Amino acid sequence: MNESATLAKNITDINYDDIPGHVVDTTKKSFLDTLGVTLAAGALGEGCQAFVDLARAGDGKKESTIIGFEAKAPAYMAAFANGSMAHALDFEDAHDGALVHPNAATIPAALAVAESIGNVCGKEFVTAIILGSDMVCRLGLALNENPLEYGWYIPPILGAFGATTAVCKLLNLTVEQILDAFSLTLCQATCSAELTHSPHSVVRSIRDAFSAKAGVLSGLLAKQGVTGFNQPIEGKAGLYNLYARGNYDPTMLTNELGRTFEGAHVSFKPWPSCRGTHSYIDAVLQILDARNLKPGDVGAIKVVVSPVNKMLCEPLERKQNPVTAIDAKFSLPFVVATALRYRRVTLDHFTPQALADQDVLKVARKVTYEIDTGLTLKEAVRGFLQISTENETLSKRVDFPYGHPKNPISQEALVLKFMDCAKHSARKISKRKLQEVVELALNLEQVENIREITKAL
Repeated sequence: MNESATLAKNITDINYDDIPGHVVDTTKKSFLDTLGVTLAAGALGEGCQAFVDLARAGDGKKESTIIGFEAKAPAYMAAFANGSMAHALDFEDAHDGALVHPNAATIPAALAVAESIGNVCGKEFVTAIILGSDMVCRLGLALNENPLEYGWYIPPILGAFGATTAVCKLLNLTVEQILDAFSLTLCQATCSAELTHSPHSVVRSIRDAFSAKAGVLSGLLAKQGVTGFNQPIEGKAGLYNLYARGNYDPTMLTNELGRTFEGAHVSFKPWPSCRGTHSYIDAVLQILDARNLKPGDVGAIKVVVSPVNKMLCEPLERKQNPVTAIDAKFSLPFVVATALRYRRVTLDHFTPQALADQDVLKVARKVTYEIDTGLTLKEAVRGFLQISTENETLSKRVDFPYGHPKNPISQEALVLKFMDCAKHSARKISKRKLQEVVELALNLEQVENIREITKAL
C-alpha cells in the first residue's frame, strides 16, 4: 500500500476508543487555545475583518458560526473566516519539531463542518481534530529540508491537509474518497515564500483561511464523487516532489501510525510571536531574573539562530524596525527588545503604538545575529542569546522554551490565556458564557452536540 493510501486508511480506522487519554487531554487544550486566539484576532488580527465581512455578505445556507461575531455562513466560508483569525496573532499552538501550526486550519475546518452536520458529539469531533493535527505534524516531520529555499512557505500548505483529514473523518468518507479529497487539496493548497520578503503584507497572518476553506471544499467535493488521483502525497507530482523536490523521509509518515499521535506533542504559546522567537524571550527573562538589568545598561545583544530562523533576523535593518504586527512577531530584534524593556511580551506590544515605541526600537538596534549551521531543521526551536554590558557578558541557551512539552504550561495558565484573549473579542461575550465554553472544551468528550459550544460563542 502506498503512503497516501496508508494515511487515508488510518483516518477511516481510528476511532475515539483507539486514542490514549493524554492525547485527548492535550487536544482539548488545543481546542480551547484556538478558540481564545481566534476571538482575540477578531478585533486585533490584521486583515481578518475583510474575511469576516466577505463570509457574512455571501449568499448560501447560514449553517456555521463565525467565531466572535453574531453571524453564520456556509461551512466553507465560516472556515474561511475563522481560519483567517486562527493564526493572525501567531498565538496558537505549534509543533516545535515539525515547524507547523497543526490546528490553525484543522480546528476552523472541523468546527464549521461539525456544526453544519448538526449531530456531531464531542468524541467524534475531538477524534477528527486529533487525526488532522497528527497529519500536519507527520507531513512536517517527514521533510528533510525547508521548502522555503525553493520559494514555498510550507506551514499553511501542510495545514490544508490537516483540515482535509478532519473534515473527511467527520463526513465518514471511504479510503478512496479521502484520496480524492487529498488530491483536491493538493490542487488548492499553496503559499508563496514571497511573504517573508514583504514587510507590509498581512498574508502571513491570514494564510490559514485558504487552508481551512480548501479542507472543507475538498471533503465536500469528494463526498459528492469528484475523483482525484492515487498518490497525492508521494506521486511524481505529489506533495513532496512538488514542494520539496522529493527530499523527505517516508518512514516519518507511517512510523507508529495509529499509535502515536503527534498533535499530543504541541507547544502552547505563552507569548504572541513566532515560536522561533520564544527561546530568546525565555533567555532574556531568565537573565533578568538573575540580574536587575535596565535597557540603558545594555551595550550589545547577540542571538545565535538556526538556518531556518535566519528569516527572523534578515534583513537586519528592517527587522529592527518592523512595520506591521505580524512583521514584528517575526522579528527577533523587536521581540527580544520588548522582553528586555517590559519583562514580558503581550498582545499589547504589537499594536501600532507599540511598533513606534522608541525605547524598544533603541534596544532592537543593538541586536545582531549569527547563524549556527550545525542546527538541523528539527532543532530550530533552540536558541542562544548573549547580552553585553559595560561590566559583564551574560549568556543563556534554551533548548526547550516555556510551553514545550518538556517545559509545559499548566492548564490553569491556558485558561487564563483564553479568558484574556476573549476580552479582545469583536463582540463582547459575558464571563459566564466564556466560563461555559471553558467547561465544554475541557470536557469535550462529554459534549453531546458540538453546537453547544458554537452557540455559547
